[in-house]
Amino acid sequence: MANIDRILQKSPQSLPILQATFGLERESLRIDQKTNRLAQTPHPAVLGSRNFHPYIQTDYSEPQIELITPVAQSSKEVLRFLGAITDVAGRSIDKDQYLWPLSMPPKISEDEIEIARLDDSFELAYRQHLAEKYGKKLQSMSGIHYNMELGKNLMRELFKRSAYQSFIAFKNDLYLKVAQNFLVYRWFLTYLYGASPLAEKGFLNEELSQPVRSIRNSHLGYVNTEDVSVPFDSLENYVSSIEHYVKTGSLSAEKEFYSAVRLRGSKYSRDYLTKGITYLEFRCFDLDPFENCGIAQETIDSVHLFILALLWLDSPKQINQALEKAHKLNDKIALSHPLEKLPEEAPYQDILTAMKEVIKHFQLPTYYEQLLTDIKKQITDPHLTICGRLFEHIDNLSLETFGRQKGQKYHDYAWQAYYALKGYENMELSTQMLLFDAIQKGVHFDILDENDQFLKLWHGSHIEYVKNGNMTSKDNYVIPLAMANKVVTKKILREHGYPVPAGAEFDNKDEALRYYTQIKNKAIVVKPKSTNFGLGISIFETAASQKDYEKALDIAFLEDSSVLVEEFVSGTEYRFFVLDGKCEAVLLRVAANVVGDGHHTIRQLVEQKNQNPLRGRDHRSPLEIIDLGDIELLMLQQEGYKPEDVLPKGVKVNLRGNSNISTGGDSIDVTETMDFSYKHLAADMATAMGAWACGVDLIIPDTQLTASKEQPNCTCIELNFNPSMYMHTYCYQGPGQIITGKILAKLFPEIISNI
Repeated sequence: MANIDRILQKSPQSLPILQATFGLERESLRIDQKTNRLAQTPHPAVLGSRNFHPYIQTDYSEPQIELITPVAQSSKEVLRFLGAITDVAGRSIDKDQYLWPLSMPPKISEDEIEIARLDDSFELAYRQHLAEKYGKKLQSMSGIHYNMELGKNLMRELFKRSAYQSFIAFKNDLYLKVAQNFLVYRWFLTYLYGASPLAEKGFLNEELSQPVRSIRNSHLGYVNTEDVSVPFDSLENYVSSIEHYVKTGSLSAEKEFYSAVRLRGSKYSRDYLTKGITYLEFRCFDLDPFENCGIAQETIDSVHLFILALLWLDSPKQINQALEKAHKLNDKIALSHPLEKLPEEAPYQDILTAMKEVIKHFQLPTYYEQLLTDIKKQITDPHLTICGRLFEHIDNLSLETFGRQKGQKYHDYAWQAYYALKGYENMELSTQMLLFDAIQKGVHFDILDENDQFLKLWHGSHIEYVKNGNMTSKDNYVIPLAMANKVVTKKILREHGYPVPAGAEFDNKDEALRYYTQIKNKAIVVKPKSTNFGLGISIFETAASQKDYEKALDIAFLEDSSVLVEEFVSGTEYRFFVLDGKCEAVLLRVAANVVGDGHHTIRQLVEQKNQNPLRGRDHRSPLEIIDLGDIELLMLQQEGYKPEDVLPKGVKVNLRGNSNISTGGDSIDVTETMDFSYKHLAADMATAMGAWACGVDLIIPDTQLTASKEQPNCTCIELNFNPSMYMHTYCYQGPGQIITGKILAKLFPEIISNI
């Protein structure tokens, strides 16, 4: 241990000291809003199978949800993961339920607590054993487990500076030292982050006379019986002791050892001797009721700094005696009044000094200096701690009213911008929706490139790569490229006998201008050859002047080096979403528009319509902001209006000729009312193109007529390889259709039943 005790002090400032991976596990109870008691409904079926679900499990009881993050490469990313999983859980439980924000449950009885309905016979028997040994009420306390592994580069650099010959032996001693010092200074975290000041009436056998700092971190919490005492003086003794207690029946399984810190990385402790400890699990954190996720970013980072300080500090000379003394001190602090300062015997200056030295030695960012300053303020003033703040909300030795208010607030937050995935709002909305579905159903995910919307999804050995929410290995590589090229798309569809508009392609403006004599008396569409989201498209339902035609060419050439000039096909445009040969949704897209009220100008009406919370930018919202750019102004001019004109009441003005949602249009779900013949024809067009997932845009003059390949009664103007699936689900009008969930079910039929 001598080499380890001074190893940080001897390391250079360039050491990657902050390198680590993180994982969080959060427990919460589902509460019925009507009764404000423990929910009596089963674990939500929409969350898929908890037998393998990596993110959302049931803990001890049926209503106790456990949220588990994947391993994260940074503290910010782990909280982001937890936020997303919390968001999914909040919107997957019954709408009239919410997650209890406190570690201590509301009023509860043994009869209300149903042991989790698990298929695994061992896990079920284990929970039944816990009920008999500790009582079911004790299991209803919830908290957060903080998992951390020191970075691999950091460990190797430290190993080089040690005198150890074995990396496994070095790693074991390093983690054991952290575990020892954690137990020695655990009371420091109990003071700062304890947040279970009371139990509702009837929970404890003996009622407390006053609020305390943390019931859950005291001897009144969920702890082992007094006959179980596992030493941390050496790894060999730790392993042998746990095995002894299991063999004698004091512990039913190794995982019944409920230390505030546990060595992790193998199912059986003995494996640590040969394979090494992988990471540490810190289990002493109460839920922070002031945070939607139950823990704050500052807490995660402060604890990281605290753990590094534990490495900086020397190991206790007489470890067993030191741990016994620290255990008593922790219990004293846990059961002290929330506004009581740390007792004189608490050596908080030691840990503060170590944290300061780590910051100074490794020249950590000023952010960590601020964290340390905030900790010092909390030590000086207990009112600033979590429990000190929580104390203000205690009413007649109860926190039920506060818990209900906070729980409802976080429930409402989950349903704000319900189309988005919290923490991932910068990603394209269809990708957010697919991520939501993956988390909900228990499909592992990794974001390979956030800017490029590129995901890796997997279950077991089955891996799928997805781009933009719908581009997968199910599509041949060349098919999206073909759909991106409107000339190629038209030729393929025409060869298969499907109707497409006539037109011409131009690579330079001069040739396109000379073409004007052939179309000067016709309704036309001018658009880029390869584009998406309706960019650069100008539509002239009546003959365009040469000046307007030239302006439309300029707009189109800004988006692509080649431009198409096509005949305008009259009728109504519909978007058909086709997946694996079947039409799953039909959308009527109404061009960006405003309706007059007789008082406001067109510009003001646009501003009012843009206030709709469904509208945003860059495909992060179901509807897009309406702009008044060159195309919109040209459209207004054709209709005889200017932006400053007051529009008469009831008069509707289109601001775009194209009806794309991405250019401010309105989405109306008509899946159920559209005649099946058009759905079938659209699916056949996608199949002819070879597309697994795509949008088919049809112009239909009269939906009362039926369609067939021989008598289509429609024209296909485009096939879209990136069809903005969100607009089919979260519509301006209509029920909306599930799209990304069906894609996920197609990709992983082994775990997701078809939706």
